[in-house]
Formats: sequence, C-alpha cells, structure tokens
Amino acid sequence: MAKYVYDFTEGNRNLKDLLGGKGANLAEMTNLGLPVPHGFTITTEACRHYLAEGSVPSGLDQEVAEHLEALEAKMGRKLGQADDPLLVSVRSGAKFSMPGMMETVLNIGLNDESVHGLAKQSGGNDRFAWDSYRRLIQMFGKTVLGIDGDLFEHALDELKGRRQDTDLDSGELQQLVETYKGIVRDQTGKDFPADPREQMRLAVMAVFDSWNAPRAILYRRQERIPAGLGTAVNIMAMVFGNYGNDSGTGVAFTRDPGSGQQGIYGDYLQNAQGEDVVAGIRNTIPLQDLEHLDKQSYDELVGIMETLENHYRDLCDIEFTIERGKLWMLQTRVGKRTAAAAFCIATQLADQGLITMDEAVTRVTGDQLAQLMFPRFDGGAKKKKKIAKGMNASPGAAVGKAVFSSERAVELAAQGEDVILVRRETNPDDLAGMIAAKGILTSRGGKTSHAAVVARGMGKTCVCGAEELEVLTAEQRFIAPGDVVVSEGDVISIDGTTGEVFLGEVAVVDSAVVEYFEGATEPRDDLVKAVDRIMRHADEARKLGVRANADTPEDAARARRFGAQGIGLCRTEHMFLGERRQLVEDLVLASTDAERQAALDALEPLQKSDFIGIFQAMDGAPVTIRLIDPPLHEFLPDIVDLSVKVATGEATDKDRTLLTAVKRLHEQNPMLGLRGVRLGLVIPGLFAMQVRAIAQAAAEVPGARPEIMIPLVAAVQELESVREEAVKILAEAGVQALIGTMIEVPRAALTAAQIAEAAEFFSFGTNDLTQMAWGFSRDDVEAAFFSHYLDAGIFGVSPFETLDREGVGRLMEIAVREGREARPDLHLGICGEHGGDPDSVRFCHEVGLDYVSCSPFRIPVARLEAGRAALAETDSDTR
Repeated sequence: MAKYVYDFTEGNRNLKDLLGGKGANLAEMTNLGLPVPHGFTITTEACRHYLAEGSVPSGLDQEVAEHLEALEAKMGRKLGQADDPLLVSVRSGAKFSMPGMMETVLNIGLNDESVHGLAKQSGGNDRFAWDSYRRLIQMFGKTVLGIDGDLFEHALDELKGRRQDTDLDSGELQQLVETYKGIVRDQTGKDFPADPREQMRLAVMAVFDSWNAPRAILYRRQERIPAGLGTAVNIMAMVFGNYGNDSGTGVAFTRDPGSGQQGIYGDYLQNAQGEDVVAGIRNTIPLQDLEHLDKQSYDELVGIMETLENHYRDLCDIEFTIERGKLWMLQTRVGKRTAAAAFCIATQLADQGLITMDEAVTRVTGDQLAQLMFPRFDGGAKKKKKIAKGMNASPGAAVGKAVFSSERAVELAAQGEDVILVRRETNPDDLAGMIAAKGILTSRGGKTSHAAVVARGMGKTCVCGAEELEVLTAEQRFIAPGDVVVSEGDVISIDGTTGEVFLGEVAVVDSAVVEYFEGATEPRDDLVKAVDRIMRHADEARKLGVRANADTPEDAARARRFGAQGIGLCRTEHMFLGERRQLVEDLVLASTDAERQAALDALEPLQKSDFIGIFQAMDGAPVTIRLIDPPLHEFLPDIVDLSVKVATGEATDKDRTLLTAVKRLHEQNPMLGLRGVRLGLVIPGLFAMQVRAIAQAAAEVPGARPEIMIPLVAAVQELESVREEAVKILAEAGVQALIGTMIEVPRAALTAAQIAEAAEFFSFGTNDLTQMAWGFSRDDVEAAFFSHYLDAGIFGVSPFETLDREGVGRLMEIAVREGREARPDLHLGICGEHGGDPDSVRFCHEVGLDYVSCSPFRIPVARLEAGRAALAETDSDTR
C-alpha cells in the first residue's frame, strides 16, 4: 500500500521528489538535531492523485489522522483543544522553490473557544491570542475560501488608521475578528469553519489546488519547472513570533545573496509572524541588530547557519522564529542568488575546500553569465538625476516608464514599452507584472521581501524599501523628496547594485564582465576574477568547440576576443546589401549569358575582399561559409511599392522592368521555393562565383581554413552537382577546403547516410529545421498564436528559443548516428541561434556534436554551458 505521509524524522534531503524541497529539508534539519518544531509531510504523490482524480487517494485521511494523533501526543495537546490548544501551520513545498506562489495558512486550530485557551497558554496575553485568530481568518479567507484579500486589508487599515499593526490592543483585535468573520459570512454565505480538523483538511486541499493557480503556472513557465511535479504539504506545530518584543521572525542567508560577500545577512522583525517579513508590510531591521535584542538566540542562529552551509556546501536560505527567547528553525533551502553572487560564491566555496572547481562550474549557469554581460549605468551620468535611495535588492540597470499595477505593466510591455513596476510592496499576484517589467521598485520591504526574493530568482533589477518615496498606487504616481512627482508614463531609472533611483533615462556603459571578455581589462574585482576562474576551468573541461556566427571582419574579430574557435556560419547574403544591390538587380535582369556573367564578374572581387577580411580576422581558425541562401527577389524592391509606382504613373522604365522581374520571381511561399542549393543549380555561375572568391581569398591569406557549406540540401544528388564544380575550382586555385551542407530540411536528416557520402561535414541549421519540422513560419506564428500555445501548456518554451528535443532533436540524433556510420570522420556542428541557448548546448553535447556556433555576444555562454555539460556527466552533487 502506498505511503502518503512522512514524519519529519522519516525523511531526508534526497527525497525532494517525494517530500518537496521544504519537507525534505525540514527532515534533514531534524536529522541534524536542529530545533525544528514537530510535524509531518503529505507527499507530492498525494497531490498528483488529487489533481488528476479530483479527490485525495484512498487511505490518505487515515494516515493524516494517525500522524496528527502522534503529533498531539508529542506536544501533549490536542488540535484546537479549548483550554490548551495545539495549533498547526499548513504550508506548501514543491521540489523546486517557488517563493510565494502557493499557499500557506498559519494558526490552524483557533476558534471562538480555543482563542481563550491560547491566551491562557501564553500567560494571559489576550492581545497575542486575538492577533493570532485574526491572522488565521484573514489567511484562511483569502487562500482557502478565495475571498478578495483587499477586503481584510481595508478593514485592518480602517481600524488602525496611521498606527502600526502592533499598536492595536486586544479589544480592537477582538473587534477585528468579528469584522473578519462578517466578511467571510458575506462573501461565502457560510460562517468561518470552527472545527479545527475541518480547517486543516480544507487548508490541505487549498495547498493542493494552489499548484495550478495562475501565478504558480506563470512562475513555473518562467523558471521552466515541469508542470507535473505537484506540491507536498507540510503540517507543523505552530511556534509564535508575535508573543511580544521577546519574540519575532526572520529570514537569514549564510552569505549575501546579492553580492556573495561572506557574513551575516538577513532581516528580522520583532513581534511578528513569518509572512510579515516576506510580504514587506513592515520594514524589517538588519539581522545583525538581533545580537543586541537577544544575544543568546543570535549566537545560536549564527552557529546553525555555519552548520547548514557546511552541510549543504552552499549558500543557505533560512526561515526562523524566536518564541519568547527560544529559537526555532522553520525552513532551509539552497538559497536563490543573483548572477554575480553565484559566481563569487562558487569560487569562495572552492577556496574553502567545500566543493571542487568542477562543482564550482556546475553551480553557475549560462543564463547567469548572460545577466552579468548586460550594461550598467554610467557613473558620471547618474549624479545629476538621483531622487531617492532604497535597498540594493537585485543588481542591474533598468530604465523604463513608471507603472503602478501589474496589469498595466503587462499591457504596456506587450506594446513594446520598457516599464518599471512601482509598488508599496509586491505580492504573488504581481508576478505577471514583475516578469513584464524591466525592473521593480518598492517603498516598503527588505532584502528578503517578496519583491527582492522573486526578482533575484528571475535576474530582474530591483530596489526595495525606498522609504523616501510616497507611493500613491490609486493615483498612479509617487512623490520623492523635494516634492518631485513621478506619474505613470514618466521615465525613471533604477540601479539594483546601489539601490539608487533616478529621474529620467540614465546612460549605460558596458559591464565589467564584457570589458573583461573584450580584453580591455585584467581581472581585478572579485566578480571578474570569479568569472575568469570559472571560464578557464569550463574551457579545460568542455568537449564541444565553440564557433561564431559572423558575417563581417568586425564581428569575426569580436568573436575571437570572446573566445570563438572559428566561424560556424558566415552568411554571404549579407554581403549583397547596400550599394551592391544594384549588382544583384543586374544579375536578375540579365537577359543573356553575357549580361549574367558580367554581373557575376562584378560581384566576385567584392566577395573576395569580404572573405580576405574575415580570414585575416580569424587568423588560421576555420571559417564555414554558407553560399547564398535566400531567394533573389529579397534583394529587389518590394512588389507593392513597384506596383503603386506603375499605377500612379510615377514609374520609370527601369521600375517597370523590375516589376516584371519581381513578378516572375514571386512565390507564394518563398521559404520553400527557389532558394539555397536550388538557386545555385538554376542560376548558372552563381555558386561558382562564390567558391572562386573564397578560393582566391584563401590563397592570399596564409593559414586560411575555409569550409564551404551548401544550404538547404534535401537530396544527395543536389550536393553532388554543386560539389563537383566546387572541387574543380578549389583545385585550380591550389586551395584545400572541406565541403559540407546544412541539415535544415527533415528529409536531409532522414537520408543523412546518403548525404554523408558527399559531405565532409554537417551543420544543423536548426532555425529552418524547426520551422519545417513543426510546419511553422516563424515570422507569422510567434505573433499569431505562440502566446496561446504557451498559456495552454502545448509549449513549455518556444521551440525557436530552446531545441525541441523530442522532434527536432530526434531528427538530429538520426542524422548524427547515420551520418557517422557512413563517414566516421564526419564533422558535426550546429549554427542556428540554438547554439547559444544553454539547454540546447547541453543537448548538442549529449548527441555528440563537435561544435556549436552562435552570435558573438553569446559565445561566453556557450563556452560555459559546454563545460557544464561535460562536467555534469560525473556530477554527484546531492544538495
């Protein structure tokens, strides 16, 4: 019989699939002998059954009852017992951290009778008991009963006026409880449930249901968390941080998650429950101040932080409560961190001997490296426009129009506007706006508030707790010191590294990491030193080569500086633009062989000059040159523009001739028409001219290593025809070059064994291969229905961003296996933009490609991910 409930003493940190991250880590802390309240975990299997079948699995209710009875026996109190109540929390806990996206209910077990027992239990602290009761009704009403949380917040604000929550006395809180119960009655038609076990049962169902709440779905999509995992539910004996000033709650990190700096870091809030810290409703105090308030608890906490970091061998994120001087651990997990902190912490831990450099490389990601390459504000430009300063919650430079609601952020972002989401504090319902915004600014909350934690996880720039700002959400404006008013639509800039807020747009400059890759600076600061160490180790470990997609000598030179080992795609069609369009027009309009040859002869020296520049820039590294791919009509004037000229009598004789040619070349679906190898076969001399220009350029540049790539081949006969002529031209010039093809048509992948007989290399053109495998025209479908497909879960991520392993990946696997069976020395690469996508790079490593090729800016990302992919084969990290 399946087991659906585990006591904290039964689990461990390796059971995250079953117990979720929170449950597994609570069990681990229990095993370590740390002060964890007693409790138990309902597994993710129970959640998955509930979501699939609409009911809990058979036997779950009995298991929960048995574990509750065991918990009651340990505590010496019954759940909701009138004179001496046991209260519990019901909290979500998925395998992967999803901060604030699912539900939590505290103080389960309180009702009109047990509230008096709680007051007696606390030594006659009536205020504490009624505060706990109103919190239960508020949280239960919003999360379990689905009541608009603003109704409770409005009632609270109306009662306290300009006072703090902690200024309300017991009589006022008792009055608030009655108001809250009235809200529940009005909104649901029923009284607030008084039965403690019914409260717990409904709370568990609410946690299960919250797995598929819109914000949870959105967060999973953003973080690429699988939708089928489900969440565990953790039921734990309550400990109270809201007893009074000898109690409190906090969040701690074993080192700074913003910078990676070692030391005590976190927030503490006296006389509060845990949700108050994360919600940012009251501004917290730095964790270091706890030493002066309660040195015994502080010293114990510091010792536990060291224990956990050494045990998990990583930055740990800790939630704790102090109940009348007694420290309790409520949660730990490997903490989310900024990209900069990830690199610094990885190398620090390696220096401490906690992890190896192999592990250090696997602790960072290509996405994090890309974040470090974003521009930063120009220090000189910032000084003139500063209007406020808050906490540097998540680094980066963000510029955009101020907006004051999540909905407005989404709306304007969809119109192509850059926006900064400005709130007093954020909550999980703001997630869509946080994703849409370039940055987040709040006037309340600390570095461990919801806004800060989620922004760091997403790599978003964030400034929190800018108390100088009066944010008037309803009026869509904020007021800064000096009566500076910023209304919706006004441009502001925020610096998440310093916490500064600026009026208007601040100029940006290259990041220090980009300057390092450009070779402009030696590694000096801790961050650049960490990046340098990790990149060097990744380069030593990786098996995949990394090349660049580059069409000009300037791009090629930058690619080399960024670490490219060659060019994997040089697109020759880009060489026919600008003033050279006239020569293409001459080629298209040629009516005789002589006119066509004259146009080709004019193009050849220009092509040769282009190739000489690229060969020189690459200095002996291989250069894969794709012969012209697009249809020729793309180089001609637009058919509509020409038709209008003719219709209005403004056309010249040349315009009329061009219109005739454009109509002759016009195709209903050019992507599947006369392009690629077909163009070379139909227009005599076109490919020969390009091969001759390549050969002559290579002959003039010592060490040049050209590779000639024939595009859009679907049948080996096409490649053989072009190859035969190319081999003759290369021989005449005395130049050696590999000749291969792009695999971008499904038929080519399926007949790879035949094509490999004529090809010395394959380069997967995954942009076109994805379009043809899915039957999509990328330019049309991304705007038309991709967002619907993502919302419906048909895609987890666009197949144009990350390789579709099951479809396109399967075609690649076939081509790799059958191509190498036919030609064991077949060289294999990828040249679509997937070559710079972290997940796609890992796939390319797994299927055995020799190299990936991507745009110059993404080369460092590809280098790092190639190293991580090689090291992941032997990675044994069990965090």
